[in-house]
Amino acid sequence: MTLIAFNKPFNCLSQFTAEPDSPAGTLADWIDCPGVYPAGRLDRDSEGLLLLTDDGRLQARLSDPRHKLDKVYLAQVEGEIGEEALTALRSGVTLKDGPTRRTDAVRVGEPDWLWPRTPPVRYRKSVPTSWLQLTLREGRNRQVRRMTAHVGFPTLRLIRTAIGPYRLDGLAPGEWRQIDS
Repeated sequence: MTLIAFNKPFNCLSQFTAEPDSPAGTLADWIDCPGVYPAGRLDRDSEGLLLLTDDGRLQARLSDPRHKLDKVYLAQVEGEIGEEALTALRSGVTLKDGPTRRTDAVRVGEPDWLWPRTPPVRYRKSVPTSWLQLTLREGRNRQVRRMTAHVGFPTLRLIRTAIGPYRLDGLAPGEWRQIDS
């Protein structure tokens, strides 16, 4: 059985097949390990930990929300987020597709290990940004982005750092390593 931890770069699709007329890269541009498939997804504009495996049961367990593997994200949001918005995120917010589960949400400083993004996140001198660490136990489409926008702080950059016991730990964008499962 193969299990791979991959640091998915910005503008890379979580699939091996390119989409017609899309400038986005694919996993095939980075990973040369036949027979592995992603366990879950990250949007094209999100970065960070993506797990890939050749074991169908493990793939289902890693990506199925019923198994409640915590997914940890760092989000750079527009504005100085305060306690009121953090409390709303922690309690769960109601999105168009229903209420979200409770979320661990804390304000953190910009990580010192953070790599530059290409292209860079938009910068506005008059609008500050802040960083959050969010731990989700469910996985809806663009959930973190929708939650932070719902409380008035749009996400500018999103990086997944952990899935259950698996961590990004020092992988640069585009790097991957085989891990013990």
